[in-house]
Amino acid sequence: MIRKKFWNAVCILLSLMIFFTGSTACAAKKKVVQEKILYIPHDSRPIVNKQTIEILEKAGVQVIAPPVELLGDRENLGDPDLLWDWLNKNAKKDLTAAVISSDALLYGSLVGSRKHEYDGDTILARADLFKEFRRKHKKLPLYVFGSIMRTPRTGLASGYEEPDYYRYYGTNIFRLTELMDKQELEGLTPREIKEFNFLQRLIPTKAIEDWMGRREKNFDANKKLIDYARDKTFDYLLLGRDDNAPFSQTHNEGRKLLEYGRGLNDYLTTAGIDEIGLVLLARAVNVRANASPKIFVKYNWGRGAQTVPAYSDEPIDESIRAAIKTAGATLTDDESRADFILAVNTNPAGETYEANDDINNGEIRYGTEFFVDTVQDYVSGGKKVLVADIAFANGSDNALMEQFKQRGLLFKIQSYAGWNTPTNASGFALGTGILSARMKDAAVDELLLRRYLDDWAYQANVRQIGAAQLDWIDGDGRYEFLNDKRDSAEETCASLLQSFAQRNLPKFTGNDNIRVRFPWNRMFEAEISFGGRKNAR
Repeated sequence: MIRKKFWNAVCILLSLMIFFTGSTACAAKKKVVQEKILYIPHDSRPIVNKQTIEILEKAGVQVIAPPVELLGDRENLGDPDLLWDWLNKNAKKDLTAAVISSDALLYGSLVGSRKHEYDGDTILARADLFKEFRRKHKKLPLYVFGSIMRTPRTGLASGYEEPDYYRYYGTNIFRLTELMDKQELEGLTPREIKEFNFLQRLIPTKAIEDWMGRREKNFDANKKLIDYARDKTFDYLLLGRDDNAPFSQTHNEGRKLLEYGRGLNDYLTTAGIDEIGLVLLARAVNVRANASPKIFVKYNWGRGAQTVPAYSDEPIDESIRAAIKTAGATLTDDESRADFILAVNTNPAGETYEANDDINNGEIRYGTEFFVDTVQDYVSGGKKVLVADIAFANGSDNALMEQFKQRGLLFKIQSYAGWNTPTNASGFALGTGILSARMKDAAVDELLLRRYLDDWAYQANVRQIGAAQLDWIDGDGRYEFLNDKRDSAEETCASLLQSFAQRNLPKFTGNDNIRVRFPWNRMFEAEISFGGRKNAR
């Protein structure tokens, strides 16, 4: 009887130990906070909104973002007051970071920053709300990114995203500010002085005063943001110099804002804009993980690092160094110790062509084989390679992609980008690649497929064919404003993308499910969705 009672007691004790141990384990699991980042992009374009969020989610990060209806586009400039309201309601205690566009919260959107009708006091009052937000959320890591207003070279290049007068006087406004910037830095020749005086008479006073007045508001707001970086309201502030040139008003303001924030470790200005949200998101992930992946940068032969690409005011090496620093990574000159190789496809002579130029015909150029050999050697050596394809702006290098396809490299790399400006592509390839370390191979392949369908298939090839076929479609519409032709253009481009994928991406199934939308009512960017796939690795 005593022995029976003893074993009963032992059994009860073991049961209690299992119960409480299990309960403790469950409690411990509940204490683990999933990485959860609040993200406000600067507009609704797929690349800065859905596609950026997709990268974070594939890396295991939960992203809280505003509904697309609150994000501005080309025609709806957005509502900053509604976005502030959304931010305050969704800034919960379980957030691990917040990455926020100042353009969205000051002007409604990136396009809103150029076309708004707010006075300077209203904008600065909205900037002050960041201070109030920090007071309420003292421990929340807060990363803010914004733009230094761009200076498009022409009215056509502005894409109807500037005030109406820029369509007529944009080329002259750009040239005038180019001369203004050069005058401050180097001085002007007698001939340039005459041109400067002529342009001042040519451009309507009302137009240039309005344009410079908008820039002054943006400049003052950015100075206030830098002040907040100085007093630690922000954990990091990144200001991107939107489309600009070595001499331009954007470059002028950028160097002055750089000087204004000199000495700050948590503030940086760099060329580019659409990629910097992803770069800061990568920083938020790295900071929380106490990680700083090592990046070795390898350029194509020739000018390489010293290439000053289109839409930029600085050598690409400076932009990439800034992106690496901002992402919380470390630049290394020892490739054997690097976690990632960032391979940058530049043209040996330093030019940047447009993806729709005749030279982008798929034929091998100087530098193509060298660069592909370089990537292949790194891949064969077991290195994780990130490819920034910046030989062409606004689309992939067809010769490079054809060589990648022939050598079976398309799905042997970790990330790829060749969209929009060279700084957009290099920063996006870097940010995606860093986050790919947290992904399964299938997720990496799916992100690669998205870029190949977008940057290679659509931007470098299908877009031009689809645009040429617009005249065959009934109704009112053109490349910049599709209007009545939008649905038909989407169907046409989906069919063209399907054919391209079947020829060039044969390992993937579900190509008959490729769908195309033009969310901004123009053909410049497309939202592409696709079906299933086989394992490509």
